Amino acid sequence: MKRAVCPGSFDPITYGHLDIIERASAHFDQVVVAVLENRTKASLFTVAERIEMIRETTSKFSNVIVDSWSGLLVDYCKTNSVQAIVKGLRAVTDFDYELQMAQVNLQSGIETMFMATAPAHSFLSSSLVKELAHYGGDVSSMVPTNVNAALKAQVARK
Repeated sequence: MKRAVCPGSFDPITYGHLDIIERASAHFDQVVVAVLENRTKASLFTVAERIEMIRETTSKFSNVIVDSWSGLLVDYCKTNSVQAIVKGLRAVTDFDYELQMAQVNLQSGIETMFMATAPAHSFLSSSLVKELAHYGGDVSSMVPTNVNAALKAQVARK
């Protein structure tokens, strides 16, 4: 079975992330969406909340599962029999960083595959979505309905 992982913080998941996940699911037997547990990063949503939002938005893909990890991604891949990391690229600046990571991961025997984000989503980032939502901006075209509702609720609490 060919397994791939789409890693990220997904705080929150956007249509850009979903574009990459959907396209990766067409090329692998199973795709794991792995949510980063990073205690040093201030997240808007907990890991459990992010996992639930991702599960809801990816439920239509029978070969996509959602998990979390902390530590080195290559260790997660080896432990879970994942052969490839799939990363979306929005711009050249993404490539500069991701190429270095891919070369380090390859030393551990894990391939990285890059997918160009669809042009309609190339400007999207979770940071942008959070910033817009914080100031009451409409992000409904950038995130799934359940994520939009969660953003509104989270902003109202703060």
